[in-house]
Amino acid sequence: MTDEVPPETFPSGIPMPSLDMTGVEAEVIVLTGMSGAGRTKAAAVLADLGWYVVDNLPPQLLGGLVTMIGRGGHTRLAAVVDVRGGDFFQDVEAVLDDLEARGVPVRLVFLDASDAALVHRFEEARRPHPLQGEGTLLEGIARERAALSAVRERAGEVVDTSRLNVHQLRDVITGVVGERDRPLQVNVQSFGFKNGAPEDADFVADVRFLQNPHWVPELRPLTGLDPAVRDYVLSSDGAHEFVGGYAEVIGGVLDRYRAHDKHSVTIGVGCTGGKHRSVAIAEELGIALRDRGYQVRVTHRDRAGR
Repeated sequence: MTDEVPPETFPSGIPMPSLDMTGVEAEVIVLTGMSGAGRTKAAAVLADLGWYVVDNLPPQLLGGLVTMIGRGGHTRLAAVVDVRGGDFFQDVEAVLDDLEARGVPVRLVFLDASDAALVHRFEEARRPHPLQGEGTLLEGIARERAALSAVRERAGEVVDTSRLNVHQLRDVITGVVGERDRPLQVNVQSFGFKNGAPEDADFVADVRFLQNPHWVPELRPLTGLDPAVRDYVLSSDGAHEFVGGYAEVIGGVLDRYRAHDKHSVTIGVGCTGGKHRSVAIAEELGIALRDRGYQVRVTHRDRAGR
């Protein structure tokens, strides 16, 4: 009887997986650090940037996940690994060593904060620290610092979030991964008030004060996308002034929205039926906002009439 060779194991005794990473190309970030230092927010930022994000992953599963993601068409994986994993967490350094030995580049990003900042955040959230147990909050924080000390030393980037708000943290994480944040998406949608305003509209403009092509027989069957209707609507008193003034006001707001983690804005432009005036003005507003450097998509909900 031939003796079986026991599989190589992690320090915890868990067997190392047998992985074939041939042809796997993936960029991996392991996000870790102190509880309350902003891991959840940082993970959300990476997800917004297009990374495949997994939270609270047992580190022993990371290699298999890299293999699956790398072959599934994704090239960027971010895994949040921390003390919530309990005994599993003790293998994190061995897992990183194993991946690097297999030729998978891993960036270790550690989020930290002062004890005072962490205490304030936990008290504000009214949640216990994962290592607090029967002790005090500060005792839990001290246990976590001890458990993470070696990982912190190993980290390529250590981010102190003590004095950062959520918007500043977003900027820092975006800079850490060497990317630019996605631009604000502006959606301009025409509609008819008779069918109700769009439920997701952040702003609603009423253009029923303009002269109505509906009452011109040769224009009635057309829409605001037709040049004859467009010219008729824009020849109304105040049409050009409205578009320019509204773009000016909205532009001042949009400039500030991105700093507050808002990714998209919907501007509704309404007339009675949503076929003529609102369509023409929505198109003109889209042009005016694009001229100001915004990424704009214009759609027409009720153009076909109903």
